[in-house]
This record gives sequence, structure tokens and C-alpha cells, in this order.
Amino acid sequence: MNQAIICGRLVRDPEIRYTNGAEAKAVAKYTIAVDRMKDKEADFISCVAFGKSAEFAEKYFRKGQRVLISGRIQTGSYTNKDGQKVYSTDILIATQEFADGKGAGESQTGSRPSPSNARADGFMDIPDSVDGEGLPFN
Repeated sequence: MNQAIICGRLVRDPEIRYTNGAEAKAVAKYTIAVDRMKDKEADFISCVAFGKSAEFAEKYFRKGQRVLISGRIQTGSYTNKDGQKVYSTDILIATQEFADGKGAGESQTGSRPSPSNARADGFMDIPDSVDGEGLPFN
């Protein structure tokens, strides 16, 4: 199974290009700095989005924002202008969304509805009138 899920900050604004041909398709590339669990270091992960996901990234993602993405890892290689073989590793994006702050809760398909009793910490206040019947915990 080839699946990657990462959360990190955008190193710079996404770059978007369009494929050639009658049906030009948007392709966005961006890099996410992902903190390592125990170190004070980060890995810089190259990400590629296509179509509407690419257009979403260009419109809403900005340098420094924390984002959550999932997709698959793809490796490749090419020969640069100096004749050297260059290897690449990218995550081809399946889903992408804001991880926090302004825009949190928005995903590539738009914004999620938020309950009217949601708090800033993401939890909901349950009214005292609720007796606990039907809740998944007691």
C-alpha cells in the first residue's frame, strides 16, 4: 500500500502551471516543512496537486500556513542540462486541507459546516438538558 499523510507548514506559495493541449490541466507544486517527532529538525516534502486541487491550492494556500495532505508517494528521475541524473520524490495529492488557524476546517471542496455550539478548541458544549441517553459514552 502506498499512502502518505503529512501535516506541516508551506515553505512558499504554491506554483501553478497548466499542461499543454486542448484540455489544459492545472498542476500545482508546493513544499511542506514537516517537523520530526523528537528532533528540532524538519523534512521538506515536495507535493503535487492536479486539476481542481491545484486551483484550490493556488487560491487559498499561502507560505507559512499549516496544511494536512494525503496522497501517494511517487519517485522519478531525469537528466538535467549538465547530463547528471537527478532523482525526485513527490507526494501526489489526493486530499488537502487547512490544519489550523484562519481557514481551518476548509478543504479542497469548500468549507465544512460548523455546529453553532462549537468552541474555539474544537469541542462542542453539550447543554445541561441532555441526560446522556443515546450518547456513545456514559
